[in-house]
Amino acid sequence: MSRLTIYEDTNPGVSVFCSEDAGAVAAELTKIGVDFARWESPVHLAADAPAEEILAAYRPYLDALMGATGAGSADVIKMTPDNPAAPALREKFLKEHTHSEDEIRFFVQGSGHFVIHENGRVYDAFCEQGDLLRVPANAKHWFDAGAAPLFTALRVFTDTSGWVAQFTGDDISTRFPVA
Repeated sequence: MSRLTIYEDTNPGVSVFCSEDAGAVAAELTKIGVDFARWESPVHLAADAPAEEILAAYRPYLDALMGATGAGSADVIKMTPDNPAAPALREKFLKEHTHSEDEIRFFVQGSGHFVIHENGRVYDAFCEQGDLLRVPANAKHWFDAGAAPLFTALRVFTDTSGWVAQFTGDDISTRFPVA
């Protein structure tokens, strides 16, 4: 089940909020400009479906989402524990960074933690299949799917060059490891 846990950025050991209620999660994230929604998708795909099949199956939803957000492209990111690039990608995604555009993700399968660092707080949004998250441009954040990642997500971009990060140099993600 999706979950939001909030911490003061000076105290990683004690949460100040924790909920699995989608409405409560959305309400808390809205306070920092992040959109969260659960999609009940009629699309059912095999776990090993290729990216092209996933994009084609979700095209009607992507077209509506991209039209509403002004985005221009979408892709699929798929991570499995046996992917030889998984450790290097995890290391890159774990570094706090920002983007010059909104970061929009829809979890097709699996799960991961989007962690947002705003206003002196750390917001750990554990997202699962069916979760849609939009993190606004310039919001400090990182992503972690753990040492054995298992997820498939649609990524939506305004800039057609895709995922481009500006790293902050802050090591805060090392103080807030996810379970």
